[in-house]
Amino acid sequence: MHRTRRTVALALLTLAPTALVSPATATSTPSPPAAASFRTTPGSTSTSEFAIPHPTGQYEVGRDTLHLVDGKRRDPWTPKARARELMVSMYYPARASGRTAPYMTLDEARLLLEGQGLDTTVRAEQLAGVRTNAHIGARPVSGKYPLVVLSPGFSLNRATLTTLAEDLASRGNVVALVDHAYESFGTTFPGGRTLTCLACEAVERAPSDDASKRLLVKAATNRAADLSFVIDQLTHRASRAPAWKRRQMIDARRIGAAGHSLGGNAAASVMATDHRVRAGVNLDGTFFAPVPTSGLGKRPFLMLGTKAQHSPDSTDTSWLQAWRRLDGWKRWLTVADSGHFTFIDLPILGGQAGIVDPTAPLPGKRSGEITTAYVGAFFTQHLHGEPQPLLNGPTPTNPEVAFQNP
Repeated sequence: MHRTRRTVALALLTLAPTALVSPATATSTPSPPAAASFRTTPGSTSTSEFAIPHPTGQYEVGRDTLHLVDGKRRDPWTPKARARELMVSMYYPARASGRTAPYMTLDEARLLLEGQGLDTTVRAEQLAGVRTNAHIGARPVSGKYPLVVLSPGFSLNRATLTTLAEDLASRGNVVALVDHAYESFGTTFPGGRTLTCLACEAVERAPSDDASKRLLVKAATNRAADLSFVIDQLTHRASRAPAWKRRQMIDARRIGAAGHSLGGNAAASVMATDHRVRAGVNLDGTFFAPVPTSGLGKRPFLMLGTKAQHSPDSTDTSWLQAWRRLDGWKRWLTVADSGHFTFIDLPILGGQAGIVDPTAPLPGKRSGEITTAYVGAFFTQHLHGEPQPLLNGPTPTNPEVAFQNP
């Protein structure tokens, strides 16, 4: 099983050369995450304590956890599952009180570290014990807020988007951070069940690159259905009572979607099928499921990715195709010295332990700052209606970020 996880991660990299692998080892086309060639800097220690950076917005953050079951859909990855299951972390503006939320379970941490080849460098207890900023069940700040649904990269637990989720909530958004069953190295469900990545195994067993890509198209479109279901459950479209007790915080007229890697493709895919989603962000994900030729109904979309792999002349031509089809407000931003993981928690936490990816030298702290600044500005402008000069063009304070306009 350990071999399967590592091999599918590497196989996905060969499908889409990213900045996590050297050009000499990349071979064909698309892009979910995989193992990076990490190294440890001299003097670093495996006893480091990890912490999520404090959010930049005006609010403290609360967190609830939901287990959602879509009884109308069978899980696509196993015939044994009777229905599609999701775990969702709900982040919201709150009045700080009580203990902070756990980062992930010990099983989730162990499986993620094994999948990334870091299990001899970082202990599972360290990763599971990352200090977060969100308070469990904290009293919400009254008001109506936009909803942003977030989807993680293929094989990655939802916790890897905690920095972004907390920051968006601190800026005045409700955030639904989704884990998709059987699509991460490990996700713990109620009753102590930790489901592993059957989808990864399916991609690994595929007889060809084209067959693998077809499975990733299936995964992206299925995730879009997951995100629509989550929106249903959090708003008035639920067949039964909405699943979240704080649902009245949500302004159902202001909904956005974002994700990393395959989750970014899912954000575009849900916009193509669900017109409630008004704005979307793709963080370094190949568009396995392409943007429709008809566009996205003139709704705004942000593409934020690596300079090495998602510039206009890069090998991933799906970004250029998507750019030409996007028919509303749009930005294509690339980040110098970044890698596929730049836009999630792993470089931030790795930097705190002196663990770096030589192919992506952008410091972890800076990675988090860039991601939260640009994604936060995007949703502030398009869901809150507050213009953000940061999105107008290059700035001296962010020299790593280039605005592409092919």
